[in-house]
Formats: sequence, C-alpha cells, structure tokens
Amino acid sequence: MSAITAQELEAQMPDASQLLSDEPEMESSLHYMQLLLLVTCLELAWQDRNDFFIGANLTIYFSRQQLKSHDFRGPDFFLVKNTARKPRKSWVVWEEDGRYPDLIIELLSDSTADTDRHLKRDLYAERFHTPEYFYFSPDTLELAGFRLDGDKYQPIIPNDQGWLWSKVLGFFLGIEGQELRYFTLEGAVLPTPQEAVRIEVDKGMAMVEQERLKAIQAEQDAEQERLKATQAQQDAEQERLKAIQAQQDAEQERLKAIQAQQDAEQAKAELQKLQDKVRSLGISID
Repeated sequence: MSAITAQELEAQMPDASQLLSDEPEMESSLHYMQLLLLVTCLELAWQDRNDFFIGANLTIYFSRQQLKSHDFRGPDFFLVKNTARKPRKSWVVWEEDGRYPDLIIELLSDSTADTDRHLKRDLYAERFHTPEYFYFSPDTLELAGFRLDGDKYQPIIPNDQGWLWSKVLGFFLGIEGQELRYFTLEGAVLPTPQEAVRIEVDKGMAMVEQERLKAIQAEQDAEQERLKATQAQQDAEQERLKAIQAQQDAEQERLKAIQAQQDAEQAKAELQKLQDKVRSLGISID
C-alpha cells in the first residue's frame, strides 16, 4: 500500500468553513477586557493597513491528528502579518498557505498558567515556529516575553521601564494602569478608540481655544492699528495746524514788514515836508 502524499493528506482535511472555533470563554471579565484592549488598540494603530489578521480566543487548526484527538490550541491573542485582513471563523493553517502566527500573547489564569508557561510555549516554538511569544497575568501583572532562536525561545530583556520590545509589532509591550499596553519607540502609549476620541476632542477644543485666542489677538491688533491710525490722523492734523500757524505767523511778519515800510515812508514824507517848510522860511538846513 503506497504512502499518502502531503497533497493527498491535505485534500482529506476538512474545509475551513466546517472548522469553527472551539475555545472556552475567557476566565473573567478582567481577562476579556484585557483581550479587547489588545485587539482594539492594535487595530486602531493599523487601521490603514490590510495585511494582517488578529485572532482573539480563536482556535488554530494545524494537523489531522489534532482533529482526531480534539487537542485544540487557541491562543488568547495572536497576530499573523502579510495576510488578508478579513473575518475568519478559525485559523486553519493548511488553508492559509501553511502560515502560523507571527506573535502570540497568552493571558495567564489559575487554570492555564502552568500550560501557558511550559506546554504552549514549547508548542509555539517547536511546532508553530512563532517568532515571538508573550504571556501576561491580568491578576498578578506577571509579564514575560520570548523571541525564537532556532526552535527554542530566549527571554526578551526588558528596558528600564520594564517594557518588552516586539520586533513583530514594532512596539513595546508594557504595563500601565495594571493593563498590558502597547508603547511606541518614543514611549507614547497606543490609545484605545475611546482615548483616541478624547484626544481628538481635546485637540478640537485646543484648536477652538487657539482660534479664539487668535481672534482676540487679531481684534487687539486691529484696535491697535485703529489707534495708530487715529494717532497718525491727530499728528497729521497737528502738523496741518502747525503749518497754518506758521503761515499765519509768516503773514503777520509780512504785514509787520509792510507796516514798517509804510511807517518808514510816512516818516520820510514827514521829514521831507518839514524840510520843505523850513526852506520856505529861508532857513538853511544844510
């Protein structure tokens, strides 16, 4: 009997549409809110991209033996890059060109912590060959990260803030406000949709306030220009009045000069009359 080829084995696999996710509910509302936070923040940060898929508490189907044994493995959070961004009922490896997650995050709980720290970590390294694996406990805030080296994980060294750098994400993973958050290389936290709305509202209010202050400044500048124009008009009027006064003073001096000339001519005429009178009396005035 001939051996079954890989193509024949793949052909025997169920269609992806028949493989629904078979994951249990999250351990608590705290775990659910943390998972929602991881999903929504990254989707918002990458809202303009269409080359990734985020799985949230979604089963990954990767082998026929797995289907027989019902040994399903659904990470709490996983990311596959360079794939179509579209809804999926589960992640079926043989329907996705053999692609496994590029990054996985497990949320520890009392019932799963030991499995997440050991069994799943080995599976993700040796079978999935997932480049990065992180786990976080929403209860105790335990955080650890690993990067694949061969088929073994090596711990990611935290920075001074205790954050772990993810090459896959291009962001840090770190704890803020007792939650696992993404941080940029510059240290800014990636906002939730609600935080992003508040940021935009704050920006809008700041812009409104800025425009209001600009309007006030423009009004003050206009008033200052008006006062300058008024002052210039008053200065011009003062100069005009000075010019009129100078003209009047000049006219007065001209009239004074005419009066002086007339007075001199009158005095000269009086003197001439006096001289003529004296001569008429036969008196010599030489």
